[in-house]
Amino acid sequence: MSEIVGVDHLIIAVRDLGAAEKTYTAIFGRAPSWKGIHPGVGTGNVLYRLANTYVELYAPVAEGANAEALRKRLDASGEGLYGVVFGLADAAAAATAFNARGLTSGAPLDGSGRDEISGATRKWRTVALPASQTRGLFLLGIQHLSPEDALPPAPLSEGVAEAEAVASCDHVVVMTPDAEACKTLFGTQLGIRLALDHTKPEWGVRQLFFRTGGVTVEVVEPLDREKAPKSERFWGVAWKVPDIAAAVARLEKAGLDVSEVRKGRKPGTEVATIRKPTAGVPTLLISQS
Repeated sequence: MSEIVGVDHLIIAVRDLGAAEKTYTAIFGRAPSWKGIHPGVGTGNVLYRLANTYVELYAPVAEGANAEALRKRLDASGEGLYGVVFGLADAAAAATAFNARGLTSGAPLDGSGRDEISGATRKWRTVALPASQTRGLFLLGIQHLSPEDALPPAPLSEGVAEAEAVASCDHVVVMTPDAEACKTLFGTQLGIRLALDHTKPEWGVRQLFFRTGGVTVEVVEPLDREKAPKSERFWGVAWKVPDIAAAVARLEKAGLDVSEVRKGRKPGTEVATIRKPTAGVPTLLISQS
């Protein structure tokens, strides 16, 4: 069995935490679960806990080592999907297993945070995976040491019905020039189940689908080498909604630029694209027909 039990959370790097909070509260139709800072390192975050993962808006808010590194990243690449954090049942056991598979990781480190909304605290233990070992992707493992309800579900915003709000994450997309190398990283070294590996010449891509905890990590390699990225990068996210027509109507009313509803590539699904604002994250809504 894999030491990874799911996609714990997705990290979106943003410049202005307040503006990003406004954007994602509108996209999700939900208020934040948590607002916090990382004392001594200069960063802050806003969290939204969904049904199968949570989303972290991550920004520099003061001076500090992490804030400086994040500002450099934002200057180089702009806002967007920054990293994926995998949930671990046992951080120490996971670190041992990763190292045995040739994925050198640091020793588990304990951390904590305080919520500015309620004053609640959370504790966790992380396993760092150096970018030199992950093809440049920011990947982290985390074991939560606090009860699950320490991070409450993101509540519906006033006037928003459950049917028109984002319920969960369907998949997150990684672009790559080398699907085989990613197959080794995600499948062999991290131990995540590869559910599907197929090539679609009509779409011009090879796709790998790794599934864990109800979330899919989709790895995409363009078949045209001219269109392939020079290195791996996180790209976009698809969010599940119960009623896509209602969700699109809600978003349009809120002033977001959203496409028409259309049939999805997966049989029995309907999708719509949120064009902007999305803090630099290509964003898809998906629902069962």
